[in-house]
Amino acid sequence: MYFSLCYKDAKEPSVKNISFEMVQGERVFLDGNNGCGKSSLIKSIMAQVNGKAERELNYETTGTLSVVSGLKISYISQDTSHLRGTLKAYAEKNDIDYTLLLTLLRQLDFSRVQFGKDMIEFSEGQKKKVLIASSLLTPAHIYIWDEPLNYIDVFSRMQIENLIKEFSPTMIFVEHDLAFRNNVATRSIRLTSEVTARK
Repeated sequence: MYFSLCYKDAKEPSVKNISFEMVQGERVFLDGNNGCGKSSLIKSIMAQVNGKAERELNYETTGTLSVVSGLKISYISQDTSHLRGTLKAYAEKNDIDYTLLLTLLRQLDFSRVQFGKDMIEFSEGQKKKVLIASSLLTPAHIYIWDEPLNYIDVFSRMQIENLIKEFSPTMIFVEHDLAFRNNVATRSIRLTSEVTARK
């Protein structure tokens, strides 16, 4: 069964005729040109997991999008504007081990002087590192990352690859960095206007 998604004010579907399934341990890269529906597909998966009715959404779907009941997702969006307050308060709010969070951030070349600052003062790259480290420390069945490497330096990208290999999460991700994609993904799904590859 193929799945399609169309925003209510659009003439053409953002996601058209896609079909694939995932198994534990896979790291699936969503491939495709800008505007082909990668982020829209992620939003639809998140809406399904969060139990949102289609009437609450600004798009309509056809076909079937099946998500296992009770699935826990750790999600990184492109938006970092919600990050504010101290790392300690953030860790407490999100039930993350504060010491482990600082340890991972140090591995991502985070300077200790940053640990006491309000995150609103962080650079975009530093905010992304916080999201990545906290995501990896969040127990989940699947990790969905939407362009996690925006503003991240080359050294930290290599460290993130190493952390992913260490943690071995099941993932769906969107990313423009070709080397990262090749080193991390176990499979690619191409989103186009045509029927895509399926397992």
